[in-house]
Amino acid sequence: QVQLVESGGGLVQPGGSLRLSCLASGFAFSYNVMSWYRQAPGKERELVASISSIGTSTNYADSVKDRFTISRDNAKNMVYLQMNSLKPEDTAVYYCNLYLRDINYWGKGTLVTVSS
Repeated sequence: QVQLVESGGGLVQPGGSLRLSCLASGFAFSYNVMSWYRQAPGKERELVASISSIGTSTNYADSVKDRFTISRDNAKNMVYLQMNSLKPEDTAVYYCNLYLRDINYWGKGTLVTVSS
């Protein structure tokens, strides 16, 4: 079965950096688009970034462009989100996502808190 396990969240000061990781299993990882979403308290879940199956194409929410970078390692079944210049409004639970055969698969999420 599909499993997505996020890690790397934590508390960071404004302007700091974090790298999130997602370990995927149970499906043909290298053939699928992967995404990161986030959900802030009291808000709807939103798409942060996506990456194509071989990593040649990426897209980002306007709010994170030029600060966040999504990448993947198909040999390790891993997808990453490098987050730089973090802002308090980036505080959220971050989720790894796979959309496969009309089903959204989610990990349990990892909490990122940006605060001084």
